[in-house]
Amino acid sequence: MRTVYLNGEFVPENEANVSIFDRGFLFADGVYEVTTVVDGKLIGFEGHIQRLQRSLDELKIPHKVDRDKMLEIHKEIAERNNVTEGMIYLQITRGNPGDRDFAFPPEDTPVTMVLFTQHKNIVHAKSLETGIKVISIEDLRWGRRDIKTVQLLYPSLAKMEAKSRGADDAWMMQDGFVTEGTSNNAYIVKDGTIITRHLSNDILHGITRKSVLECARMLQMKVEERPFTIEEAYAADEAFVTSASGFANPVVEIDGKAVGTGKPGAVSEKLRGLYLEENMKAAV
Repeated sequence: MRTVYLNGEFVPENEANVSIFDRGFLFADGVYEVTTVVDGKLIGFEGHIQRLQRSLDELKIPHKVDRDKMLEIHKEIAERNNVTEGMIYLQITRGNPGDRDFAFPPEDTPVTMVLFTQHKNIVHAKSLETGIKVISIEDLRWGRRDIKTVQLLYPSLAKMEAKSRGADDAWMMQDGFVTEGTSNNAYIVKDGTIITRHLSNDILHGITRKSVLECARMLQMKVEERPFTIEEAYAADEAFVTSASGFANPVVEIDGKAVGTGKPGAVSEKLRGLYLEENMKAAV
């Protein structure tokens, strides 16, 4: 049985309980991060912790993240669950005010903090060899997608729409331009140039996105950070997505149309290799 972390304690998962008045449950009033574990080490930990604090600050949740303590908790929960490859999920909510009220509770209300692990084959995932298929769908999320909140209902609906249409994921669109995937940042490659939407409130500021673009520049690849249309995506030479658990994952089909050759492309493969090499050097 898995061991989870809840508010300062490591407990069996079937003994972990959160109040029905927790604002994460009632209002989706919380934030989260997912950190990848490879060879027992944490990938991109510093970036995830910095983004976690930013998300808390943007939602005005009065909690300061203790980086060293958080690292200790992450490493211990991975060890307790024998996770050498997989993910660690972390969630912090505004806590339990004792009743339901739209107004924020007093600032001294303790936050609720949860961590749990998931075993997952990441480095040699099958999708890296086969690529994934995506559909396009209107982006109906709220306007602050740069905050990594737990309100993930629409991405979940979009993911299920994709599966009902024989695809793996969905790319969401705003005014005809692709924003991102349901749980990843989206890219196309055309004539050797990597194109991905620029940072704004419209997309999540991906930790893997930042690192992969740094790798692209190390490889002297041209990068354009701008919106691209779904029609541009149809005509792309290659496409891929990035996420903490997928690195640079190739996209081989969009809305039933093959991307490029219909097989994983060389750009995503090169980026994935360098990303893993560089991030393992910095892993903790």
